[in-house]
Amino acid sequence: MGTQDKEYRGILNMLLFMSLALIGFHLYFFCYDTLQSIGFSFALLDRFILSIDRATHLFSHPVYSKIAALLLLGIWTFGNKTRKQLNVTWAHVARAGIVGGALLLMNGELLRVFWLSAETRNGAYLMATLIGYLLLIKAGSYANQILSVQIGEDAFNDENESFEQETGLKQNEYSVNIPTEYNVKKRIRKGWVNVVNPFRATLVMGTPGSGKSFAVVNNFIRQHLEKGFTMYIYDYKFPDLSNIAYHYLQKNRRAFKRMPTFYVINFDDPRRSNRCNPLLPELMSDIIDAQEAARTILLNLNKSWIQKQGDFFVESPMNFLTAVVWYLKKYDERRLRGLAQQGLPDDGQRYCTFPHVIEFAGAEYRELFPILQSEPEIENLLKPFASALRNEAYEQLEGQIASARIPLSRLSSPALYWVMTGNDFSLDINNPDDPKVLCVGNNPERQEVYGAALGLFNARLIKLVNKKGRLKSSLIIDELPTIYFRGLDNLIATARSNKVSTCLGLQDLSQLKRDYGDKEATTIFNTIGNVFSGQVLGETAKTMSSRFGKNKQVRHSLSFTERDTNLSISENLDSVIPESKISNLSQGHFVGAVADNFDEVIKQKIFHARLLVEPAMIAELERVKPIPPGTEFAQISDHQLSYMLEANYNGVKKDISVLIQAEIERLTNDPALKHLVENLQPKNE
Repeated sequence: MGTQDKEYRGILNMLLFMSLALIGFHLYFFCYDTLQSIGFSFALLDRFILSIDRATHLFSHPVYSKIAALLLLGIWTFGNKTRKQLNVTWAHVARAGIVGGALLLMNGELLRVFWLSAETRNGAYLMATLIGYLLLIKAGSYANQILSVQIGEDAFNDENESFEQETGLKQNEYSVNIPTEYNVKKRIRKGWVNVVNPFRATLVMGTPGSGKSFAVVNNFIRQHLEKGFTMYIYDYKFPDLSNIAYHYLQKNRRAFKRMPTFYVINFDDPRRSNRCNPLLPELMSDIIDAQEAARTILLNLNKSWIQKQGDFFVESPMNFLTAVVWYLKKYDERRLRGLAQQGLPDDGQRYCTFPHVIEFAGAEYRELFPILQSEPEIENLLKPFASALRNEAYEQLEGQIASARIPLSRLSSPALYWVMTGNDFSLDINNPDDPKVLCVGNNPERQEVYGAALGLFNARLIKLVNKKGRLKSSLIIDELPTIYFRGLDNLIATARSNKVSTCLGLQDLSQLKRDYGDKEATTIFNTIGNVFSGQVLGETAKTMSSRFGKNKQVRHSLSFTERDTNLSISENLDSVIPESKISNLSQGHFVGAVADNFDEVIKQKIFHARLLVEPAMIAELERVKPIPPGTEFAQISDHQLSYMLEANYNGVKKDISVLIQAEIERLTNDPALKHLVENLQPKNE
């Protein structure tokens, strides 16, 4: 390699020497009279230059020999290797090249300025030519010192990490399609995020203000209602999403074979709320249903218990609440049988409601436990309390179940009791004979209180919608960590074949892990097929980056030596979207990936783009009107409404008081059960 390099340098030096010689011959030829006058002329050189001119005509015009010299200089410049300089730019090349080219190629007029003496004009021409030529050599040297790659131009690696994305619109009867704008190699392009299979679940994440609802959730509501989906919405900041759903339902009446009925559950504004009993005894066929209800209630009231399930002081209050729920269900059945035996119709009164559970669970132990023990089906659930009951150790008993009674007592309110004691509708929203759009509203200021009640609706609804032969349905759950959605992981894993779409909104995975536990949160995240992520930080950004995988990216490596600069280019597998990018996304910009179908393959599943909200949709959302109050409340004053709620509230309390008195009397008069009452009487009585 050393010998070859020397030969290569020798050829380059010869080219530079030939170029310099041509410039020298040029000046000798065109300034001959001046050089001769000072004694600088050689007969041998004269004959040599004239022979060259006769053969090539290089000196027949001043420009010809200069161009020949420049061609040789250009070859030398192209082949010459010099040490690269970070501070040399094409501006340096341009300045030296333009001035040098002008002095070299445009100085011919100096030879025709006859009013100057021959010595003066030839001297000026010689100086201009030499300076111009030297400047062109400098320009060539500058050009060789410029790096072929721009260091620092792409400081954040944006261009290198950009990639081609889906540009085609892929629609079907279930899809949600959102237009995008993305950057690839410094060019802005239009594209689409095509959620062609929403039944594989969708997760939308982002810090507050990142645009989750505006860019993604609103599109799911609008497009699914346009395509005839029944719908359930958990509206954390009621009525934001509910108003939008009501607007698009009214607008798209023709999209449905049977128009869904719009229902609202809202504890803050009973005027705009329907009534529903998620503990309807007819819907509970097994004690397992009561266990599920009890777990849902208590895990929403005590989210730290989610990761402690199985512990004694967690399972004890759950068993207690299960016994209360199941007893009230069995009581309703006995009562309805009694009415039937008397030939009386069903009066619609139900004791198995959440408000009745709250009141019954808060009754005196001496009255409550004998009644519960009279029901054989819950005997095993009450065994952990048997010893305390026999020994009248009520402090021990209080320690076992106070964690259920105390938080339940905080739920006691006239509005909640009103909403959950009636039954305007059932929760099977995708029933072909009675389709529904149901909005369940929470309140950020009261989420700890309302969460348990709303969790009951969610748990019951999941079981009812995830069945064969139902209509396609869409579940929109905003701010998922604010409520414990029991059974959600199983719904995502199994509901695909039943045409149940799930869209979950949350701010950060750490919230989900905190409130659902690591195992359940990881299961939910890993079973979701479609992911949208706005700006997220820390471990969530790292997890998202890992989910998107890696691709080949070009890397440049520079090393400087005393004489030369070495540039190496390599391809490496790097993160498609690094966590630093995800942590610094602007509002409205999202990264993510979508799932496809066998017959609808999406080649570019990953996206990193700004989601575009259609101008028509923006204008429409600005005109959305609030949900009107129910017709039964239209003419009722606030005072009348308050009186009605208070009467219902007191009625629930009276129901339980009457129930306890009647049941104690029944036990007292029943020889087989009389011992339950006697054993719990104070010893001094």
